[in-house]
Amino acid sequence: MTATLIKNIGKIYGIHDKQFLKGSAMSFSGIIENGYIVIENDKISSFGPMDQAPENVGNVIDADGGLVMPAWCDSHTHIVYAASREGEYTLRLKGATYEEIAANGGGILNSAKRLQQTSEDDLFDSASLRLNEIMASGTGAIEIKSGYGLTTEDELKMLRVIRKLKENSPAVIKATFLGAHAIPAAYQDNRNKYIDLIINKMIPKVAGEGLADYCDVFCDKGFFTTAETDIILKSASKYGLKAKIHANELANSGGVQIGIKNKAISVDHLERIGDEEINALLSSNTIPTVLPSCSFFLNIPFAPARMMIDSGLGIALATDFNPGSSPSGNIPLLMALACNHMRLTPQETFHGVTINGAAAMEISHSLGSIFPGKIANLIITKKNTIA
Repeated sequence: MTATLIKNIGKIYGIHDKQFLKGSAMSFSGIIENGYIVIENDKISSFGPMDQAPENVGNVIDADGGLVMPAWCDSHTHIVYAASREGEYTLRLKGATYEEIAANGGGILNSAKRLQQTSEDDLFDSASLRLNEIMASGTGAIEIKSGYGLTTEDELKMLRVIRKLKENSPAVIKATFLGAHAIPAAYQDNRNKYIDLIINKMIPKVAGEGLADYCDVFCDKGFFTTAETDIILKSASKYGLKAKIHANELANSGGVQIGIKNKAISVDHLERIGDEEINALLSSNTIPTVLPSCSFFLNIPFAPARMMIDSGLGIALATDFNPGSSPSGNIPLLMALACNHMRLTPQETFHGVTINGAAAMEISHSLGSIFPGKIANLIITKKNTIA
């Protein structure tokens, strides 16, 4: 295959061979000014200062002074859905809480009702538009969850859509089964029956068809208890589905600890955690993932990301792109929110949505930074006209 040279790069940003960055290491990144990158077989083969660039390379891309950096890695999204829930935003402005809206049939149950009435083809078409939109703003790898089906067939339908997106998109996509997103209305008086359905029907079928990499549970106040979460994650593990978890968004629920107990790849949200949770994470291999867009749109506390990094943790940042509580997959906006509301530096947010986001999807060996052998999943910006 013919090599490609990217020349006249104003600045190459994100150069390192690490697979995850913790604490103060999140503040530093390798940089080359006025550089080049050579790509062979879709992988970075070399890079360096422009005066050392090879000659006679087959394909040439002139960056014209623009910045080149690794593409964004968004490790927590819900982009397969039937319709937005913008009406709930108005309800929240009038004083309704997320929990109150959910208790009255809104939120996740609202999305589930609409998705159950929507065909697989229509779900694929709408999700493809969203995926293409976020790719246009620099996202190159993404995790997508089910969880708006809440029946066996509709959860499988969502996961088949995710598989089809994976087959038809250049983006790297990871799939997560989230049947334990909420208790459906039909099971409100018998939640154990729904949990049995997840364990005995949904998980075996998801695993049997190879539709998911991970199993997630919404472990929080008003959703799934730590005991229920433990049962579900242990059942998923028997079928080869690794754990992820929604934890501590609405209350200090014990979700972080139950995620760590089940060797979760990541625990996500973390708006309501303290020293106990931070210390538990420091003693684990579980990646804390914070979702500042969700805090912004719901007007709830932001996760204490500054304290987490200062304690020595590495964090990932993700958009939580979904139809109700975080209706945006725009990573540059996410980074601005993290800087302004979490007091993170631009360098820390950059690593949160590149190498650490990749680690939260177990792909940091091939994505998330610029280094020989890594996939050339890159962003080339326009030339900086501000400086």
